[in-house]
Amino acid sequence: MFPKVTYGVLCGCSKVAVLALWAGGQPVSAAAETIHLLALGDSLTQGYGLIEEDGFVPQLREWLTEHGHDVRVVNGGVSGDTSAGGLSRVEWSLTPEIEGMIVTFGGNDLLRGIDPAVTRANVKGILDVAEENDVEVLLIGMQAPGNYGAAYKEDFDSLYPELAEEYGTLYLDSFFAGLMEDGNVPEDRSAVMQADGIHPNADGVKRIVSVVGPKVEELIARIGS
Repeated sequence: MFPKVTYGVLCGCSKVAVLALWAGGQPVSAAAETIHLLALGDSLTQGYGLIEEDGFVPQLREWLTEHGHDVRVVNGGVSGDTSAGGLSRVEWSLTPEIEGMIVTFGGNDLLRGIDPAVTRANVKGILDVAEENDVEVLLIGMQAPGNYGAAYKEDFDSLYPELAEEYGTLYLDSFFAGLMEDGNVPEDRSAVMQADGIHPNADGVKRIVSVVGPKVEELIARIGS
């Protein structure tokens, strides 16, 4: 991340702090700096099946701009990626300007029936790298279907809130929270999902962003504090 530099008695500014420079006894103001975020995830982050502007990251960027934020969001989504894939590339994905990260993994782990202990270790590794690089995190969870059994579901579902608490990250329980009606995905999924029933359509992404957006605002606030 950005090195801390000492100029006489001025030292150790945060990444988004702006020092007041004095000229003739009067402060010179400076505009707030752009916040740089990385969205690290799989096809849900990447925008699978959608034209670019309808994907999660472009719609999130637009939402943040409309809400008055000067934010650059890097699309670090890779279709088909598991949590292991995310761990393998997180270090080089965190380029020096990145100050915050949105982490969304688990869907492909579920499709492959990967042991929740393995997923937990991989997500934990991603959070370790973020911590080492002084990067704030919004961790987005996911829930396992019941067909893997009660024990699998309990182990998988619990790994996200437990890791968020352990690392002190921001947390959203589900990427699909914006699609839920009374805690469930609506019966007519065609209104919000693509034909595969797995990936959201453009309208679905818009609803997802309406819930994720405020959590990203909390992330931005942490970076600015």
